Amino acid sequence: MLQDCFEHVDWDMFRIASDNNIDVYADSVSEFISKCIGDVVPIANIKTFPNQKPWIDGSIRAKLKARTTAFNQGKATGNMFEYKQCSYSLRKAIKQAKRQYRDKVESQFNGSDTRGMWQGLQSITDYKKKASPVADHDVLLPDKLNNFFARFEDNTVPPTRPATKTCGLTFTAANVRKTFKCVNPRKAAGPDGIPGRVLRACADQLAGVFTDIFNQSLSQSAVPTCFKRATIVPVPKKAKVTELNDYRPVALTSVIMKCFERLVKDHITSILPDTLDPLQFAYRPNRSTDDAIAITLHTALTHLDKRNTYVRMLFIDYSSAFNTIVPSKLVIKLETLGLDPALCNWVLDFLTGRSQVVRVGNNISTPLILNTGAPQGCVLSPLLYSLFTHDCVAKHASNSIIKFADDTTVVGLITNNDETAYREEVRALGVWCQENNLSLNVSKTKEMIVDFRKQEREHPPIHIEGTVVEKVESFKFLGVHITDKLNWSTHTDSVVKKAQQRLFNLRRLKKFGLSPKSLTNFYRCTIESILSGCITAWYGNCSAHNRKALQRVVRTAQRITGGKLPALQDTYTSRCHRKAKKIIKDNNHPSHCLFTPLSSRRRGQYRCIKAGTERLKNS
Repeated sequence: MLQDCFEHVDWDMFRIASDNNIDVYADSVSEFISKCIGDVVPIANIKTFPNQKPWIDGSIRAKLKARTTAFNQGKATGNMFEYKQCSYSLRKAIKQAKRQYRDKVESQFNGSDTRGMWQGLQSITDYKKKASPVADHDVLLPDKLNNFFARFEDNTVPPTRPATKTCGLTFTAANVRKTFKCVNPRKAAGPDGIPGRVLRACADQLAGVFTDIFNQSLSQSAVPTCFKRATIVPVPKKAKVTELNDYRPVALTSVIMKCFERLVKDHITSILPDTLDPLQFAYRPNRSTDDAIAITLHTALTHLDKRNTYVRMLFIDYSSAFNTIVPSKLVIKLETLGLDPALCNWVLDFLTGRSQVVRVGNNISTPLILNTGAPQGCVLSPLLYSLFTHDCVAKHASNSIIKFADDTTVVGLITNNDETAYREEVRALGVWCQENNLSLNVSKTKEMIVDFRKQEREHPPIHIEGTVVEKVESFKFLGVHITDKLNWSTHTDSVVKKAQQRLFNLRRLKKFGLSPKSLTNFYRCTIESILSGCITAWYGNCSAHNRKALQRVVRTAQRITGGKLPALQDTYTSRCHRKAKKIIKDNNHPSHCLFTPLSSRRRGQYRCIKAGTERLKNS
C-alpha cells in the first residue's frame, strides 16, 4: 500500500514549492513521507514476558493452567491421579514443542536465515545481554550529558568560505536506488522517524525525489537542516557508571542522510591516493588490526635484534576524539588532498550547525547547535577523522606512529640509550594535538618499555603536559594483550578463559539436541573467533605451553560437537598464507617490502627475512 501511495505522488510539486530552498524541499518531502507512514502502516502492540521461551505457545499455557487446577483440586480431595495425567501431558507437549523449535532453528540455518537462527540459539542457551545501567529517573541527566558532550564546542560563529563553482559530483537514480536497497531494515530510525524498512521497500518509488535532493544539496554545498539533526543515545562504556565520561555519545541520525553520506564516502575514497598515511590501518581495504599489531611487533623486534637497543611504546588515548574535529581545519586538509573545493564546502556545512539532543529513557534534553566534531554514528565520521589526522606522522626515522582510527601508538626505537628523538617525537605530538584541538587523556595514556638487555637499567619517565605517563608491564592493544617481555601467556590465558565460558553455551545446545552441523557453526562463530582473533600477529611466537592450552579448548569443543574441528595451527598457517598473498598483491601495504622474491626460476617463492632470533623470525 505504501508503494502505491508513493507511486502516484507528483514529487515535482515539492521542488517547485520550495523555490530552490534545499531546507524547505527536504523538510517537506520528509514530513510527507512520515505522514504517509503514519496513515498507511498499521501499528500492532505485542505483549511479551521476560522469561517466556519461544517454544511456549497457547496450547502449552493451557496445559500449564490445567495442571495447576488439577493440583489444587487434588490437594483438596486427596486424589492426585488427574494431576499426574496433566503433568505427563504437559511434559510431553513441552518436549514436542522443543523438538519443533529445534527443527525450526535447523531450517533457519539451512535456509541462510542467520538472524533467526542466532535468536533461537540465544533463547536456547539463556544468553541475555546485560541491562543498560542508564538511569532514566534523573530528569536533569540528559541536559548534563548534552552539555558534557558539547564541551569541546567553539562558540564562535561558524566559518564561512567563499563561494565556489558548482560541485561536479552528481548521483544517478540508480546509485540512490541501490543504496536504499542495501539499507539494514532493522536499524533504528533517526529524528525524522523514517525507518530504513520503508526506504528499502520503496526504493524504486523514492529514489527519484531523493536523487534530486542529493544533487541539489551538492550543487549548493548545503546539507538540509532536517538531515543534520541528531538524537544522542548515551551508551555506558562499562558496567558501573560513576561519571559523565563513562558514557559514549552514539548519534541516531536520519537513515536518508546515512545513505547520502555513503554515496559521498564512496566518492571520496575513490579519489584518495593509495599512498596516503600508510600507517593508518582503519577504514582501508586490505588493512586490519592484525596488520597494525604485526607491524608494531615486527618494527620492535627488528630493532631489538641489534646490540644495545630497546623499544619504548606509548599508547595514546584521546578524549572524545571524534567530537574535537575542527571543521575549518579539516576542509583545508581535504583541499590539500585534492578534493573539490565545492565538496569541501559541503563537508563544512555537514559538520556545522548541527542540532543535537540527548535522550535518556523518556527524558529529552534541550537542543544544542554544534559547530565542532563529527557525530559518532554517522557514516562519514570515521573517514573524516582519519583524513583529519593523516598528517600526524613521525618526524624522526627512528620512530613510528601507528594508527587504527583514534588508537595511536608511538614506537620509539632507542639505540645506545639515546632517547632524544623519541622525546622530541612525543613533544611534537603534543604540539600537533594542541594545534588540531585534540585532547590527550594523560591518565589513560600508558607506556611500555621492551628491553631485553641483561643489565637492567632505570628508564626515566615520559611527561605529557607536565604529567608523568604511567609505565605498564602489559597493555591491551587493539584487543591483544602485549607484555614487555613480548610473550603471549597473558593473552592466551585471557583468550582461553573467555572461550571456556562459551563452551557452556555449546553444551546447552548439545543438550537441546541440535545437529552437529549447527553445533560446529556455533563453535566457529563464537569460540573459534575468540581463539583465532588476530592470530597471525601472535600465534607464531606462542610457547608450547600456550599452544597446548589453546588446543585443549578445541579438543573439548570437538568432543561436544562430535565432528572434526580444524586445529589452531592449521588455522594459523592458512590465514598467514592468505594474508601474505594479499600483501604481495598490494604494493602500498607497509609489509609489502618484507617479501623479496627469489630468482625467476623459483617463481612464487620468497626469501625468508634475516633474523638473529627466533622471536623475530616468527613475527
